[in-house]
Order: sequence, then C-alpha cells, then structure tokens
Amino acid sequence: MAHVIPLNRTAMLKLLAALVESDKRNSAMRAVTRQHSSELISKRQGEAAHSGVELPKIMVDPVQLQQVFMNLMLNAIEAMKDSGGELTVKSQLQDGQLQFSVSDTGVGLPREKVDQIFSAFFTTKPQGSGMGLAISHSIVESHGGRLWATANDGRGATFHFTLATHMTETSSQVNLVTLE
Repeated sequence: MAHVIPLNRTAMLKLLAALVESDKRNSAMRAVTRQHSSELISKRQGEAAHSGVELPKIMVDPVQLQQVFMNLMLNAIEAMKDSGGELTVKSQLQDGQLQFSVSDTGVGLPREKVDQIFSAFFTTKPQGSGMGLAISHSIVESHGGRLWATANDGRGATFHFTLATHMTETSSQVNLVTLE
C-alpha cells in the first residue's frame, strides 16, 4: 500500500534543488570518503587479527551502515571546510552494544538545535536538504540502535550511534566491526 506524504511546492523544489547541487558538489568527496572508509576498515581488521582481538559481529545492511558513516563524515567535513580541523571516528563495545562516534572541530552545532537536526527538511546549512541526518537516524533506528548528537565545548560536534552486537563480554575499546 502506498503512502502519500504531503509536501508543499516550495519544500519540494528546495529539496530537489538541494539534491542536485549536493550531488554535484559531493560526488568527488563521496568517492574519497568511500575509498578512505574501505582502507580504514581493512587496516583495522588486519590489526585486530594480528593482535588476536576478536571483533564483534553485528547484523546490519552494510550499504545502509556505510550511508550513515558517509552522511556523518561528509557533514563533519563540510563543517570544517573554511577553517580546517580534525575529524575523529571512534568505536567501543559497551554494555553489549557497539557505540560509534564521529567528531569534528568545525563551526559547531548550536545547543538549541540539537533536538531538531534529525527532523526531515531541517538544515543548518544554506545549501542543505535536511535529509542526511533524518535518513541516518531512520537507518540506525531500523537496526535497533540510537543516533544522537552533542555540541562540543568550544568547537565542533559529535554524533554518536549504537548498534547491538552478538557478543556478551564487555571490552574497553574496539576499533572497527566485521560485517558478516
């Protein structure tokens, strides 16, 4: 059964224009981010195997998980485009869940906007569509996880999300996950 979602004409035109512009602007950045993500995963899996560390197994759609990472990392890169900065991706196993965080030292996230940023069509960027974080939020929740943001003191923001694992032991730090 199809569901009709009413959108006003202005919102639809804004979304289409933003998607076209975003695709043009970010296609090269996406390719670089995808390449670096794959290299990082391979490197971390190799390091874990060499060190005898067992990486937790999670049940996810790898394409959707990659979309979440890409949305969060591209947002972080865009937040730092004028002033430079540092992008940090971390993961740890805590209470039977993998917790990921993507932090940047960019322009920051206004604390009063933290509760709104996951709403469809809400954006803090002049050319943003307001869909990336809404889609990421939906993907994480569909995998039984949670996605939230915190404004960093001083500069930047951190986006956190959790995913359930199939391990029972609690470990202090995990570098990356295997997607099997």
